[in-house]
Amino acid sequence: MTSKKNNKASALIPAAGMGKRMGKDKQKQFLMLGNMPVLAHTLKIFEGVDEVNEIIVIVPRGEEEYCLTNIVEKYKIHKVTKVIAGGKERQDSVYNGLKLVSDDTDFVIVHDGVRPFISKDIIKKSIELAKEADGVVAGVPAKDTIKRVSNDMFIEATMNRQHLWLIQTPQTFKYKIINEAYNKAYINDYYGTDDASLVERLGYKIKVIMDSYENIKITTPEDMIFAETIYKSRFGKLTMYRGKE
Repeated sequence: MTSKKNNKASALIPAAGMGKRMGKDKQKQFLMLGNMPVLAHTLKIFEGVDEVNEIIVIVPRGEEEYCLTNIVEKYKIHKVTKVIAGGKERQDSVYNGLKLVSDDTDFVIVHDGVRPFISKDIIKKSIELAKEADGVVAGVPAKDTIKRVSNDMFIEATMNRQHLWLIQTPQTFKYKIINEAYNKAYINDYYGTDDASLVERLGYKIKVIMDSYENIKITTPEDMIFAETIYKSRFGKLTMYRGKE
């Protein structure tokens, strides 16, 4: 008998950072990149992935109505079912969203709202691979030499770069696994560096898939300059964000 479930995926898009490192009056997720705000670019990608059934956006407390009106409704992102307030840390924000996903969700995809250059193919691939793996994360091999440094700034060791990857988002998991991982993290008062770290500590195996170095997380003014360059190379024109809404 065929299961009623159809590999439904819920996308959690944390965009609750206050953007202090950006040094702008407006949060980085709401800055213009070309013809749309950064967050709108990200949401549009997920909107176009058939396997994604719902999108929950997590924004700074007090910005829910702004995001709903000026991002979700303005750019006609129909799969967004909820715009909610984030928590103190990113992990708290994701947990707020995780508690609100649809009851029939099979997979949860977590993706940073300020990574606007994610591809639909990577999202689709991560969902497909998560059917067999405990979790799937996107990443790229480290290019630079990486050294472990002491608190007083002396080199302690040079790491073997062959086995070092820079992990990005999306990070995709079976709902039952990521829900268990988050619940146990809070029971143990544990905060990880990303969603996968919460799953890893329970002994689950996470698969890494090769993504693009262009899948950057926009955090600083330098990142925004890089993002503008990527945007211009893809679309041939750019409306500069500096000083504009």
